[in-house]
Amino acid sequence: MNTLILCAIIAALLPYLAKAPVAIAMNKQGGYDNRHPRAQQSKLTGFGARALAAHQNSFESLLIFTIALVVVFASNTINSTTETLAIIHLIARVLYCICYYVNWHILRSSVWLVGLICPIAMMIYSLN
Repeated sequence: MNTLILCAIIAALLPYLAKAPVAIAMNKQGGYDNRHPRAQQSKLTGFGARALAAHQNSFESLLIFTIALVVVFASNTINSTTETLAIIHLIARVLYCICYYVNWHILRSSVWLVGLICPIAMMIYSLN
């Protein structure tokens, strides 16, 4: 159970960690505009736009992973399989962000798929 709780904490922090490259890109655009950050973010291009997309997608992926964790805990299917799937999900999510930053679009889509399959597999496994 501790592994899944630790995975939940890391997953909750990932979107905020993914914000760092966005802030760096914004800062290179004449300084970080803390009064209107979303307006400034909408003007980002290249690396900055990709970093913003990775940041936003990190929040989007958090939902399905959270649901998977709730299903696993509720069904009491906490074991090495669900823990391994959770860890793979987190690794895929980190790789996804890195691929987005460096513009490796095909690999990015592949690791996105792995990151999606893992929480779905966690929920399906919990049916048994």
